[in-house]
Amino acid sequence: MILGVDDMDFHKDILKIDCAREAERISDFIRLEVAAMKREGAVVGLSGGIDSALASELCVRALGKDKVFGLILPERESNPVSREYALKHAAELGIQAEVVDITAALEGFGTYEKRDRVVRRVFPDYRPGHRIKLTLPSDLLARDAFNVFALTVDDGRGGVRSARLNKELLNGIVAATDTKQRTRMMHLYYYAEKMNRLVCGTTNKTEAIQGFFVKYGDGGVDIEPIAHLFKTQVFQLSEHLGVIREIRDRTPSPDTFSIPVSDEEFYFRIPYDKLDMLLYAWERRLPFQEVGAVMGLTEEQVKRAYRDFAAKHSATEHLRRLPPTLVE
Repeated sequence: MILGVDDMDFHKDILKIDCAREAERISDFIRLEVAAMKREGAVVGLSGGIDSALASELCVRALGKDKVFGLILPERESNPVSREYALKHAAELGIQAEVVDITAALEGFGTYEKRDRVVRRVFPDYRPGHRIKLTLPSDLLARDAFNVFALTVDDGRGGVRSARLNKELLNGIVAATDTKQRTRMMHLYYYAEKMNRLVCGTTNKTEAIQGFFVKYGDGGVDIEPIAHLFKTQVFQLSEHLGVIREIRDRTPSPDTFSIPVSDEEFYFRIPYDKLDMLLYAWERRLPFQEVGAVMGLTEEQVKRAYRDFAAKHSATEHLRRLPPTLVE
């Protein structure tokens, strides 16, 4: 349970938390887990985003700056500000940080080549230098639509085209793209094992519930200290702890594609301020009418959100489980 949340009365401030107490509670958790695993500190992948910024801030609070190492892992399609903000954040924390460009590792595996072969099946004239992104239909609360991804290509000369993807094409692009997160995790564990430290995860509850993470990528970690916090609570705690404004003001993004795309555009389809309250209500099976009345939404809009959450949660259930075994 998150401190400061009252399950009995759904209201607009339901997700407000006691930040000082929550920071202390998470810090205690980190210290206990580091000791239990007999490690000497933590390694955190710094993405230049709010989740990794908060996780590293809490690790420093729990362990001290000398026991926290930040690893910044850009590749050729990363937004340049990600590296800039991550370095500034590390400097503000006073932690040791290192930048390792993973482009060569991805090229060696064939990440870009494998993905681009699929893109050319949709747009045969796609060439190096063109930029891409994946998105879902916008604004789920405004209109209903299936979760069918669209591929957008920008040729850099004003030519922007989009096309819906069938399952085979989507799977091909996602399979290649997910190697970025898995390559980053390989680097994180290299440093963690070399330094006898654990790998600290950065997944929040909004992402965890809906499977917005890569198994054995950003989901393959030793601890998840903020996985009980909704994204809006991550922002609350980050402001309380003084995470740099550039990161707090930045639009959350997976930073995976060469065309910038927000988390809302890529996956969630609902702004975080509404998304988290709806997820909270969905988890507790609160009545549509009650939730709509508090949030200024129609009963149909709430039903639409609930259906989307249920579908994503069910489709990604395997991501949240350990591999099945016959061990009793």
